[in-house]
Amino acid sequence: MPETMESALLAYWDQLTGAEMLQALADGRVPHGAHHDLLGLRVTGARPGGVEESWRPPRELANFAGSGVHAGYLAMVLDDACCAAGTSHGDHAYPMITLNLDIDFLRPVLPGDAYFVHAELVHPGRRRMVANARITDAEGRAVAQARASIVPDTDFAERMRAAAEGGSG
Repeated sequence: MPETMESALLAYWDQLTGAEMLQALADGRVPHGAHHDLLGLRVTGARPGGVEESWRPPRELANFAGSGVHAGYLAMVLDDACCAAGTSHGDHAYPMITLNLDIDFLRPVLPGDAYFVHAELVHPGRRRMVANARITDAEGRAVAQARASIVPDTDFAERMRAAAEGGSG
């Protein structure tokens, strides 16, 4: 198994679609990224145009008052889900670049509690995509939702291969 998510993307670039790469992540055949570990986030399923994640935020993500998870971390989770929905659409596992992220915070998110994240690609454009994501609690209540405009990082593989070969990419 490749050591990092990035090395897995390159190793399986010509073998797996975006959805297949995300499912390999969910199945444990590809390691989650460092940001997943930081957040307590795990991809649990993928299909073309959609992704499912589970989230158990660690206490280190609490805001300074300790009353809930800092909103910036919720933004990271929602951004990750929207980008994963975009990745799931590709013939390769293109990382996504976020152009816009619009978030509604609906309820407090508590460290240590279990949450579920669902994202759908609602506009699979060739240049610009739009995805929606929602975080729900164990009772199925929405705690936050987002809409993102994203674009695929189509130079990713070339840039990473050049860097691995010692080039400037």
